[in-house]
Amino acid sequence: MARRAGHWTSAATRGALLTAVAAALSAPQGACAGSAPQTAAQARPAAPATPAAPQRATAMTFDAARAWTDLQRQVSFGPRPAGTPALAKTRQYILAQLKAAGIRTQEQSFTAATPAGPVAMANVIGTIAGRRPERIVLASHYDTKRAPFRFIGANDGASSTAALLELGRALATSQPAFTIELLFLDGEEAVNWEWAGSDNTYGSRHYVQAGQKAGTLAGVKALVLLDMIGDRDLLIRRESYSTPWLVDAIWAAAARAGHGGTFINELTTVEDDHVNFVRAGVPAVDVIDLDNPTWHTAQDDLDHVSAKSLQIVGDVILAALPAIEQRLASAR
Repeated sequence: MARRAGHWTSAATRGALLTAVAAALSAPQGACAGSAPQTAAQARPAAPATPAAPQRATAMTFDAARAWTDLQRQVSFGPRPAGTPALAKTRQYILAQLKAAGIRTQEQSFTAATPAGPVAMANVIGTIAGRRPERIVLASHYDTKRAPFRFIGANDGASSTAALLELGRALATSQPAFTIELLFLDGEEAVNWEWAGSDNTYGSRHYVQAGQKAGTLAGVKALVLLDMIGDRDLLIRRESYSTPWLVDAIWAAAARAGHGGTFINELTTVEDDHVNFVRAGVPAVDVIDLDNPTWHTAQDDLDHVSAKSLQIVGDVILAALPAIEQRLASAR
């Protein structure tokens, strides 16, 4: 799942940090450790504005029970690192679920050069046609970490993938203003244990490079990345590589929905699939809870994830989409 860099801080210091981050994006990013969040006395979080959001004509409902079934099914395949038969089964499950929802699908296959040699990988893309051809991409990685123990990634890999599948079902007949692309990314996890250099985010890097070469990346107007959103004690911080207006749109939707206690105003810095899009000039946001003691341990299992967390994130993303569409439409 991603690598944390820098440290947590309050929304009050966000401007200065974002300036530093913008400069950092021009250079390759290495892996860094994070420190503890500031105390309440040190941090002065600003209350997010919560203007009324534009409404979509077709009601959309996120069903956490169905998402939970998707999560369980992925875990039943066992560890799912890139290039393994278990991940191939996961990919077929994703394709089957998208097709059952009436969503057009395609596979984007490629061979990644990794420290372990060439590894066959494939992104899965589901497309929900909108009234405009420009795309809003909702994304998740679906691979799990290679580990010397049995790592099944109930949170790190399965939770965001399950949420993305259910978001697809909810949006399938919604007639969105912008085309919605569901992007299931392979090879987010490093092949080696440590996240370093280019040994990570293989799928998103390939997607961006292929889109740049084909001239199709310009059609991506925003990316919303989900990662590690299923843990029982969910606490999602504003991620500093992320595009500020996208962060604001999602946090405002969370506040309106009564989930301001889950989507908090502390700042964190995480290297994840969204960074490849940001570097390519695509507005992007990472919705992630990296502060999790089960991260990359054998305890990342069904006992440590929650359908309630899936429901919160699913509801917030659906609630944020009209405001994201409105912002993009007004910028055209």
